[in-house]
Amino acid sequence: MSTPTEDLVRLLDLEQLEWNLFRGFSPDTERVRTYGGEVLGQALIAAGRTVPAGRTIHSMHAYFLKLGDPSVPIVYEVDHIRDGGSFTTRRVVAIQRGKAIFNLAASFQVEETGPDHHDVMPGVAHAEDLPAGLDWTDSPEPIDRTDSPHVVAAFELRPAGQMTLPGRPGLDHPLDPDQDVWMRVTDRLPDDPLLHAAVVAYASDLVMLGTATLPHKSPGPHPGYMMASLDHVMWFHRPCRADDWLLYHVHSPSAGAARGFAQGQVFCGDGTLAISVAQEGLFRPVDPTRAKPKGT
Repeated sequence: MSTPTEDLVRLLDLEQLEWNLFRGFSPDTERVRTYGGEVLGQALIAAGRTVPAGRTIHSMHAYFLKLGDPSVPIVYEVDHIRDGGSFTTRRVVAIQRGKAIFNLAASFQVEETGPDHHDVMPGVAHAEDLPAGLDWTDSPEPIDRTDSPHVVAAFELRPAGQMTLPGRPGLDHPLDPDQDVWMRVTDRLPDDPLLHAAVVAYASDLVMLGTATLPHKSPGPHPGYMMASLDHVMWFHRPCRADDWLLYHVHSPSAGAARGFAQGQVFCGDGTLAISVAQEGLFRPVDPTRAKPKGT
């Protein structure tokens, strides 16, 4: 029987169909929709496998166009936009049933040196000084497992303060729109920078949009809001390992017009800023008297 980490690596190990065509499968076929981080990670892997050696991801800009169906494989079509002296650009379209559900623009760069500075990591307790072994299902109320991809069990999470998890019931009082969460993959991963970037991309979608809900009392029982990622941007400033402790510092500066916006920073354990993240998503109150059953 495989471990969640092995399932996560297998999830990101795409089948190559042709020179620029890849196919990904979801292990969570009973979910109502495909988890956004899953498509982010798979699309990044598809792009990276067409890039010359010695070039690593430095930015990716993604749009979620349509809810994915986890019971159907996703085909990733990679377009070679440009191969320059220093930068390589790829465009990836994720397709299900002949229709685009997601697209990604990704840029890769050769290793270079230059002026260097970064923000200071927030002054929160380090992961090693926090309670160990937060269970992903730890919640005052049972978590809806159909809305929580099972491979998140590959991650150990230690919140340095408040934290929202997928499937938690709605809030009954407002909180500040901030979260600080230490995270790492529990088992050691292969030494592949593209895989580590894809794993962090997978995890980066876990708490972003949930942070925008914190200042708002839930309008009804879980889920309270209809939420879905609309776009997702990541800038990879410095290398990091997904199996070492990373602090995910997330802040939501705005919500309005049925959209929530959040910004995140991923710091290595030594305080180095590795990745910046931004996401906007659908954030629409649900009328509990008119809510439709899941899957409709």
